[in-house]
Amino acid sequence: MERSIKGAGEDTKKDSNWINAHLNPIAGLYAFSSGIALVDLNGQGSSNLVVADLGTGLKDMKLKVLKDSSVVQEHSIIDVPTGIVSVYMDLNEPRIPSLVVGSGSSLYVYKNLRPFYKYNLPQLEVNAEEAKLWHQAAEQEIAVDTLQAGLEALNKEGKVLTVQSLDYLEQQDDKSCTQFLNDYGSMSLKRETVVTCLSTLKKSMSEADAISCAVVGTENKEILVVDSEAFTLLKTFSLPSVPCFMSVTGLYDVTFVVYAACRNGRVYLCKKDSAEAKVCFEVSSQIVGFERIHKQVIVAMMNQTLACFSAKGKCLWNVDLPGSVVCTTLMDHKAKGFKAVMVGLDTSKVLVYHNNNIVDTIELQGVPQALCFGKYGVENTSLIAILTTGAIEVLVLKRTVEYADKGINQGPPASQRIKLEIPKKSQLYVDQTVRERNHYRDMFQNFQYDLRQIRLTAAKSYYKSLNLKVTPLSDDPAMPLSLTASIFGIGPRFKMLLNLVNTAAATSVDPKLACRLKLVFRYAESIYDITPRILNLPALVPEQTYNFSVCIDCLEKENPIQDDVTAFVCKAGRSKPVVTAIISMPVAGGNVFA
Repeated sequence: MERSIKGAGEDTKKDSNWINAHLNPIAGLYAFSSGIALVDLNGQGSSNLVVADLGTGLKDMKLKVLKDSSVVQEHSIIDVPTGIVSVYMDLNEPRIPSLVVGSGSSLYVYKNLRPFYKYNLPQLEVNAEEAKLWHQAAEQEIAVDTLQAGLEALNKEGKVLTVQSLDYLEQQDDKSCTQFLNDYGSMSLKRETVVTCLSTLKKSMSEADAISCAVVGTENKEILVVDSEAFTLLKTFSLPSVPCFMSVTGLYDVTFVVYAACRNGRVYLCKKDSAEAKVCFEVSSQIVGFERIHKQVIVAMMNQTLACFSAKGKCLWNVDLPGSVVCTTLMDHKAKGFKAVMVGLDTSKVLVYHNNNIVDTIELQGVPQALCFGKYGVENTSLIAILTTGAIEVLVLKRTVEYADKGINQGPPASQRIKLEIPKKSQLYVDQTVRERNHYRDMFQNFQYDLRQIRLTAAKSYYKSLNLKVTPLSDDPAMPLSLTASIFGIGPRFKMLLNLVNTAAATSVDPKLACRLKLVFRYAESIYDITPRILNLPALVPEQTYNFSVCIDCLEKENPIQDDVTAFVCKAGRSKPVVTAIISMPVAGGNVFA
């Protein structure tokens, strides 16, 4: 049953930018965005929708080809499909692409919609202890309970077991274990990986119908580049986590970059000249959508957030979404050079984001489960949505629609386009220019001489301060102290607060305590009176701040003047102070309460 909404070719709303082309509410499709593709299967310029249908999730998996919104052809798939891509495998005319379906541990290649080749992913190494247990069980050297105990011990240790061992551990009693061992005990152990995501990479040319390679993400935390002509493994990348989304750019024969979003919330960067992946950026929530526009990566997360990152991992913008993200796709309007990200929400809406602005909102007949934008039939701007109810909805963008990115300033602001009024050159300016041109050597030498004099004066002052111990920081590595002082009050009575810190690094062997220290003040007795003048300091523990306060009275109340007060931290038995601080006192403002 196929019907249109309010008649074929009509809009759901009068102000909508989309035309409802087809709707099949009983299509019975179950697929995700990675499992649908728009492919020109006949080489005649008309694209069909190819869906890797999940069936019930356990059986009835099929590869379906749709025209309009009806299934015209289908093929059974052995295992659960995880992705589908179209690749060109040869240079024959007419140019007809082949389909590559990732299912289980294999890649199934369909040419002219017929099974053509099955590529098995490289097998993984079997645990030696596991293989030994199965060999002993097959030779009847150990009993079934011993085999089960050994496999359970390996599983608890975190060893990766084969599917055969995991199935054996699920057996309930000794009879079923014995039957399982008789049926499969003599078979050789195989540990296979599973395809998690799928993409393509142009091999040597960037044309749309150029020969491509298949890029496969696996459950074994690897990315494989497979040649589509000879079906050989070209390149392998190792990742710290399992990849779930991929985006590839470049050419294999020149240079290429693989952006891989993994289950640990990180996006990794894989380049041709490096076998190791580098962390591009990390997000705070699980990634449920992953698209790339030029050198910008847009990720949709489970915390209802859409974020954009640069190729170097810098966050360019971040927006909150009005619902949970269920699927995403890239909108590439090639005729108008417009690219945007389409985000499907659980509110039965699809938001179109260009940069961080919503340029369009599409209302569907249900919650979308998979989205795909591209050429469907002869329409280049079609949006295919598979809903959670199994229905399929096809919408076509109107040719007169022009999306405007409001709120984003393109280029410099208008104030920078205003020309500055540059004054005319005066005679003084001309004379100065002539003088600099004629005496440039002397002016440069004088500048260098003055600069050296400044540096020499600064070095002499610094050397003098080190010898006289008048710096607030100690240069003694055995007793590194830091002294700071602050003055409070407006006079004639002031309060001085001193902060003393032992900056030594304590260890369990040497606590680095600073002991037998005194704080002494030097000042003009005819101007100031400090109480107390000498402070006996306690043992200073490293990395602790000690606060001390003293009262300072200005004796010249009628004619207040300004002078310096010097604070010394001295140690018994040493002729020079450990640290010195010179405090410039403020001018006393007199007794305001008199």
